[in-house]
Amino acid sequence: MADITYNPKSSESIINLKRNPQRPREIFNKVMTGLSGACIVITLIPLFAVLIYVFIKGVARLNLDLFTKLPPAAGQTTGGIANAILGTIMVVAIASLIAVPFGILAAVYLSEFSNEETARPIRFATNVLSGVPSIIAGVFAYSLLVLSMGKFSAFAGGVALSILMLPTIIRTTDEALQIVPRDIRWASVGVGASNYQTVLQIVLPAALPGIITGITLSIARAAGETAPLLFTVVYSNNWPRGPFAPTVPSLAYLVYEFARSFDLVLQEFAWAGSLVLVLLVLITSILSRWATSQKQF
Repeated sequence: MADITYNPKSSESIINLKRNPQRPREIFNKVMTGLSGACIVITLIPLFAVLIYVFIKGVARLNLDLFTKLPPAAGQTTGGIANAILGTIMVVAIASLIAVPFGILAAVYLSEFSNEETARPIRFATNVLSGVPSIIAGVFAYSLLVLSMGKFSAFAGGVALSILMLPTIIRTTDEALQIVPRDIRWASVGVGASNYQTVLQIVLPAALPGIITGITLSIARAAGETAPLLFTVVYSNNWPRGPFAPTVPSLAYLVYEFARSFDLVLQEFAWAGSLVLVLLVLITSILSRWATSQKQF
């Protein structure tokens, strides 16, 4: 901070731009900067420790067979988790087909067509829903679909995961739409476009990077959820048969089942499945970062 001194023999003040390291404010600034850096290091240590440990334990099974073959039977030492990867893609695809359209439409309504009195409780409910434990979504899907249909299915699992994806998509899309300057909307309306044409052809394309970010983040969360699938699907070591088949393998469920096994080979495949999940989340995070870097506003 600059020191300002007054020369009594002159009417001008002398500004000293040189920092004084002994000033209490400078000492406090250095101490708090050091504490902030230490907190960052303490936060990153367990994160990198988990990532490194999962990589060390799972890299031994990271080969082509892991992505092309079924899990090993009792007594076998070779196999893969291809069925769980395919089942995860199926369940997450069902969840995305449900959550993405409804989430984007809800965000468009909140940002473009609702008033403050209507939008405030909806945004509050969205924030509350984002903090609901994932197992609650599984219980809801179990009561709504599994009991009424009389069987487990990938569709029920997709519905449970879509409930978890909706808050993320709504919040990120709403924020992305609000970032688009109002002048863009006024210019579109000024040349004769309707509100619907403005939203579809001007606002949504401008906010597309932020929307894609929310979608990828929600997919990353849904792919790693296990609790909703415990109530909606039955794990199987076979290939998934369809969206309404009762037995659907998934990566998160495979890790849960194999990690509880006393077979060391299955435990190794559990670590390999964990590594694949981490890699999937990493890829989706990179895609979301790339989409954010392409934003126009």
